[in-house]
Amino acid sequence: MKKIKDERLILQNLKNIRIAYIIQTLGILGILGYDLVTKGLDVMTENPLWIVFMVTVVVSAFLSMNVSVDHENQEKSSKNGLVLSLLIIIFISIVVGTLTSLSEGYSIINGVIIGGVLLICGLLPVTYVYYLRTKQQSENADE
Repeated sequence: MKKIKDERLILQNLKNIRIAYIIQTLGILGILGYDLVTKGLDVMTENPLWIVFMVTVVVSAFLSMNVSVDHENQEKSSKNGLVLSLLIIIFISIVVGTLTSLSEGYSIINGVIIGGVLLICGLLPVTYVYYLRTKQQSENADE
């Protein structure tokens, strides 16, 4: 099988993949929505399609980060963005953890766990974007 070299055919193939992705996503959302309406939230999140949907959303978000960084202005300092993002994530984690531990029925341990999970989940995309920015800056410096 030969690799396609015609840019028009590559673009058409990408458009076809996008349409198939949209139809697949709508189908998954339809099935999950049906489970939500008929059986409730707990049954919907136990459905294996929920995991497929969540993994697809996360992968799509990380892939779009790459495009966003390529589209950014070259003059931005990646260190400043990293520090600001880290401060915001730490602040949000502390606030949510504190509010959780002060809520009725939750202990300080629950607040620490929820705040920690938020911190870790926030650190992953922030460090990935920082990596992409530094990689892009080093590639631009080499040119």
